[in-house]
Amino acid sequence: MEIQFTTQIFKEGRAFVAYTRELDLSSCGTTERKALQSLKEAVRLFLEEAEKMGTLGQILEEAGYLKRQSRMQGPRLIATGQVSLALPLEHAKA
Repeated sequence: MEIQFTTQIFKEGRAFVAYTRELDLSSCGTTERKALQSLKEAVRLFLEEAEKMGTLGQILEEAGYLKRQSRMQGPRLIATGQVSLALPLEHAKA
């Protein structure tokens, strides 16, 4: 079986963090490539464990996956962006 998922990679301090929203998993590495490799491994381990526990179908269904031939296709990402929201000063203190 092959599974598709969306990744976002961002920098947090010196580390790169790779995240997949469909499965709500993340991993990190010292480079973008290493972070993505770590994320793929985390997804593989997560799905293997879910299969062992008998919850894989439920997890994928709740995440919006559909089976297309031998591939599990996740929900299609329509848009991504950064949004700013001004907060009253007393809420911005942290």
